[in-house]
Amino acid sequence: MRNISYIEQLENWQDAFSFYQPIKVRFSETDMFGHLNNTVPFTYFEEARIAFLQHKGLMEEWVGSDSITIPVVADLQCDFLTQVYFDERLKVYVKIAKIGTSSIDLHYMAKKEDHRLCFVGRGTMVQISRETGKAVPWSSTTKTKLME
Repeated sequence: MRNISYIEQLENWQDAFSFYQPIKVRFSETDMFGHLNNTVPFTYFEEARIAFLQHKGLMEEWVGSDSITIPVVADLQCDFLTQVYFDERLKVYVKIAKIGTSSIDLHYMAKKEDHRLCFVGRGTMVQISRETGKAVPWSSTTKTKLME
């Protein structure tokens, strides 16, 4: 595998993942060459990220009508390793790589049923005020949930 800047040691990096979202590649997600369109992994990252944050018990805080903060994706990248085709089943893993004052750096890993890596990624999510759009520090409760 080629060198990817956010992965120091591949085996250790992979072993640190535990949460995943199962995904089945739909026909509409493939391009005219029959493989997964290069924009689709970002949708898979979103699906895995939301499931991960629900698992952590955080989405309810942000989606409630009385919530004063929301999470936004500040940046997102994907590195493609193996082609993916219609009807393949993937596991899209997500983990927190770093917790900041009001942000988290998330890492993603997608594996095929035969356990081969097909794409990996990373991105920063920031908690902001609905009113001002400025970053809002994590509460101690939220930070504890993030670290669990």
